[in-house]
Amino acid sequence: MAHPSLPLLGACLVLAGTPGHAGEPMKPKTAADAMIAPWKGPFGGVPAWSVVKPEAFPEAFEAAMNAQRAAIKRITTNPKPATFENTILAMEKSSAELDRLNILFGVHASTLNVGVMPKIEEQMAPKLAAFGDEIIQNGALFKRIAEVYNSPAKAKLTKEQQRLTWLYHVNFVRSGAKLSAEQKAKLATLNQRLATLAAQFGQNQLADETDQFTMVDNEEALKGLSEDLKAAAARAAEKRGMKGKWVINNTRSFADPVLSYAQNRTLREQVWRAFISRGDTGGKTDNKAIVVEMLKLRFERAQLLGYKTHAHWAVEQAMAGTPEKALALMEAVWKPGAAAVKADVAAMQALADEEKAGVKIAPWDYRYYAEKVRKAKYDLDLNEVMPYMQLDKLREGMFWAAGQNYGITFTKLAGIEVQHPDMTVYEVKDAQGKHVGLWYFDPFAREGKRSGAWMNEYRTQQQMGAKPVSPIVSNNSNFVKGAPGAPVLISWDDARTLFHEFGHALHGLLSHSHYPSVSGTNTARDFVEFPSQINEHWFDTPEVLNRFAVHYQTGKALPQELVAKIKRAGKFNEGFHTMEYLASAVIDMKLHMAGGATIDPTAFEKDELTKLGMPEEIVMRHRIPQFGHIFSGGVGGYEAGYYAYLWSDSLTADAWEAFTEGKGPWDKDVAARFQKEILAVGNTRDQGESFRAFRGRDVNTDALMRKRGFLKK
Repeated sequence: MAHPSLPLLGACLVLAGTPGHAGEPMKPKTAADAMIAPWKGPFGGVPAWSVVKPEAFPEAFEAAMNAQRAAIKRITTNPKPATFENTILAMEKSSAELDRLNILFGVHASTLNVGVMPKIEEQMAPKLAAFGDEIIQNGALFKRIAEVYNSPAKAKLTKEQQRLTWLYHVNFVRSGAKLSAEQKAKLATLNQRLATLAAQFGQNQLADETDQFTMVDNEEALKGLSEDLKAAAARAAEKRGMKGKWVINNTRSFADPVLSYAQNRTLREQVWRAFISRGDTGGKTDNKAIVVEMLKLRFERAQLLGYKTHAHWAVEQAMAGTPEKALALMEAVWKPGAAAVKADVAAMQALADEEKAGVKIAPWDYRYYAEKVRKAKYDLDLNEVMPYMQLDKLREGMFWAAGQNYGITFTKLAGIEVQHPDMTVYEVKDAQGKHVGLWYFDPFAREGKRSGAWMNEYRTQQQMGAKPVSPIVSNNSNFVKGAPGAPVLISWDDARTLFHEFGHALHGLLSHSHYPSVSGTNTARDFVEFPSQINEHWFDTPEVLNRFAVHYQTGKALPQELVAKIKRAGKFNEGFHTMEYLASAVIDMKLHMAGGATIDPTAFEKDELTKLGMPEEIVMRHRIPQFGHIFSGGVGGYEAGYYAYLWSDSLTADAWEAFTEGKGPWDKDVAARFQKEILAVGNTRDQGESFRAFRGRDVNTDALMRKRGFLKK
């Protein structure tokens, strides 16, 4: 998942920042000074993790905001007429200190949210929101932006400069720049309260993932689980002072394998209920009241800005354009997805009845019996695949695939400062050996790290100064760390996710824009997942599997007969994956189209899913009280936008057929065109234009139905 702005995010989430633009370097005198100072070291500077003192964040933010205030004052008091250079470009350069600090703050909030960090995150959320409104509501600044936007001289600017000017103008207008003084004051109050609530939501969710767990005191109850997972559960128990027992942490990396393979139905139900109840416990970490208030405030803000609902405001600048158009795509996929689930459940129930299990398939049975059906129908047990899914080897496979497609190489570096010892750093070079950027990898779960997988952009590629600024990106996962010296084995689905997030990283690394605001992953929400989804397709190609899916003990490649089984079962369980995601996406959109009604999250979720015909054996991938994508300050940014994964997947399915219609997955001509027309251009032009430049036409959604097995080829 990617996310374009702070407070943190993917995604899939991305932190955009462009350290090193404005202001004279000053010798750090305090912790706060050091945290906003230009980065030092090789490659134009690298993040200075060691200077971070969490307790100094408030002071550092005040200094960084003051630095941008001074830069903006220089813009607004400039006696010369407004031009692109002295206004738009000056704005691009105005936030250097704040960009650097936002990176340090956002990464700590998402990966090391311990000690004083939770309290500081809640403290800073409304202050940062207020500062954002202060900039938007600066009348003198907006006047100069409007002058550049409306000037006849704009026609002489480059296409990228025109695009950037348009983005500044439209974003200021959409954020309230044209409101009256009274309306602006009201808007600022709404934004600050929303920021506070979002931070609280994220803290509550993290608390439930950290503090809630399932304890097992009988190893027999773990029958069916891999030895690696049992060992990780034993280490988790020992860490909580329960040596000799086992703990299933309340995170997806623990819950999914238990639900897929644990033979003990009671354990599966306990783990499932704990996981789907995050944010819905009725205690101090319950998020339902926060959801109710946030929805009301978002509607009020949308009305203030002149929009029918928050959904209409949120989708306006996306490729979909309107929430109704986004819903239409979701509804087109819903019916075949539900039909696929119905057929799969029937097969599961038949198998359970044949085994005389005496059960009616329930949500905590779905993954378990799906694996049984997969085994019976395709003779495929994905547990047999895991010994071949070594994290280190798959990382090498990602590098190799990127090299084949884009001519880039990755070299591990020593001596580069990292935030945590688990992290590693790689230099990326192009085919001519020229430096492209840096890639940081943070693979393991730990205390204070939010669950999931995402990409961060520590520094955004740009060329607006005397020297080009190379990108620095990271990928972040939550794999269960193995015993010292032991290989880390991951699931087939986790391996695909690894390639997905690496696709976001490649989007940032291969950007070739002049201005950071339109560079890399700073694209429309329903486009940003497109490059990451396309990268998934190279994971299961024979060329990657034969080289890098090798057994951790024997070194032998994944057997061809096992690969063939995986291919034959490729569309199996697609209904489940489609429906658990689609339910979340539809509920997100309906929540934000509901207007100012007071919503009971539990009743709304139940009633709307019933109306839609949601299969009772499945729940939303993200239930409302834990839907961080749309409510959390630590993850959010997808409100009325979670549909974006499906919209992007329609682009992906069609784009992949461009490869298969040609010379296949490794068609260098198609890959070069994808790099040039999609990855390199970022948001320097309309994303629809970029897709047409790559594909030669608009998207054909039939490809999406074919990809998901809902339409015959």
